[in-house]
Amino acid sequence: MKLQVLLADDHALFRDGMRYVLQQLSEQVDIICAGSFDEAMQMAENNPALDLALLDLHMPGSEGVTAIRIFHNRFPAIPLVVVSGTDQRSEIEWAMEYGAMGFISKMSSGKAMVNALREVLDGGIFFPPELMSRSPVLKSEPRTEERNAQNNGNKFGLTKRQLEALQFLAEGLSNKEIALKMNLAEGTIKVHVAATYQALQVNSRMDAVRKAQQLGLIAPVREGRNVF
Repeated sequence: MKLQVLLADDHALFRDGMRYVLQQLSEQVDIICAGSFDEAMQMAENNPALDLALLDLHMPGSEGVTAIRIFHNRFPAIPLVVVSGTDQRSEIEWAMEYGAMGFISKMSSGKAMVNALREVLDGGIFFPPELMSRSPVLKSEPRTEERNAQNNGNKFGLTKRQLEALQFLAEGLSNKEIALKMNLAEGTIKVHVAATYQALQVNSRMDAVRKAQQLGLIAPVREGRNVF
């Protein structure tokens, strides 16, 4: 199977090293390189059959995580993975919010990178559990009635958005319905839901809702539609 990958990073040495990593994903890998965000956008435009796009957050023409939103909105069908030297929890959260299906630290081993990329290519997501378990940077002071649930969620590395998605899961809403409720892309909801599974160490919606309720992370299910 031939794999077509866009690799966007302004450091030639890093691109050379990533070539070795990417060649382990398949017997045939076509690697398209870009040294700036504008070039990455053009390469994606010229190669609509891309199987994967790897973008650095900080390269010429990029505005950090905002570039992830721009790329994802323009090419929503291309699985997007951030490969970055940063380990800031806030940037990882925003990358998730803007549609990235993975976040890989440049400090990761080649084997870890290959495993993470395979997971994304298989339709899953990958965000480093050791980074996601850190306490998030609060963008604003939560209201009193939100504070207890949010503090409990933080113990498990859950963000406010993920707790909100969990509550909608408990009410039986589909990913598409949750996306409409939260005014986010359906792909972003899938990322949030998968992140809650990872944080709570469960493998299904039912188990996620049950455990979240037992831990007091979300309110009891109201009468009517529910996940069970």
